Amino acid sequence: MRRREDYIIEFDYEESEPQQKPPCRFWLYVYDFFGSISGALFTVFIVFTFLFRMVDVDGDSMLNTLSDGDWLCISSLYFEPEYGDIVIISRENTNEPPIVKRIIGKENDVIDIDFHNNTVSVNGKILDEPYVSTPTQRSFDVSFPLTVPENCVFVLGDNRNHSLDSRSSLVGCVDENRILGKVLVRLTPEITFFIGQKGH
Repeated sequence: MRRREDYIIEFDYEESEPQQKPPCRFWLYVYDFFGSISGALFTVFIVFTFLFRMVDVDGDSMLNTLSDGDWLCISSLYFEPEYGDIVIISRENTNEPPIVKRIIGKENDVIDIDFHNNTVSVNGKILDEPYVSTPTQRSFDVSFPLTVPENCVFVLGDNRNHSLDSRSSLVGCVDENRILGKVLVRLTPEITFFIGQKGH
C-alpha cells in the first residue's frame, strides 16, 4: 500500500507597506494661506520701498490743490520733470522736512513775476494758472527776471501768498537731484489723480 505523504505547500506573500495617512487638508490650506500672505507682503514692501512712497502734506502752501494732512502717493522712480508737476523736494543743508511744490520753470527758462499785476511769465508768456488760490502778490529776496540754472527747476506753491518757494533764497531754484518724487495720487480726503496733467 502506497504511503501517503503529507505535502506542505508554502505560498510567498509580499508584505504590503503600511499605508501613510494623507496629510490633513486643513494644514495644507494654512500653509498655502500664509505662503500667499508672505509673498503679498514682500511685494508690497518692494513696491513701496523702491517704486512708490506715501507722504503726508504739512502746511497750507499748496491750497486749494492740497491741504494740510492730505496723504499722497508719489513715484520714487527717475522721471523727467515737466511743467505743472507737483513734486516732493528735500530741503538743502537743513534738517527740516521735505516740501511740496509745483514746477513752474525748467533749466534755461526765464522766469518773471509782476507783483503789481499778479502775473507769472515763463520765457515771456504769461501763465494761465487756474490752480492758484490767491494772486501772486508776495515777494521775497529773489529778483526777477531770473534764468533757471542747468539741472534745476523753479517751483511755486499754489497758495502763493502763504508759500516759501523759489521766490526766496531759502529755497531758490531746486537741483533736480533734490526731487524725491512726483505726486501721482492724493489718497485723502478723496482720491485725486495727478497723472497726465500738463502745465504750460
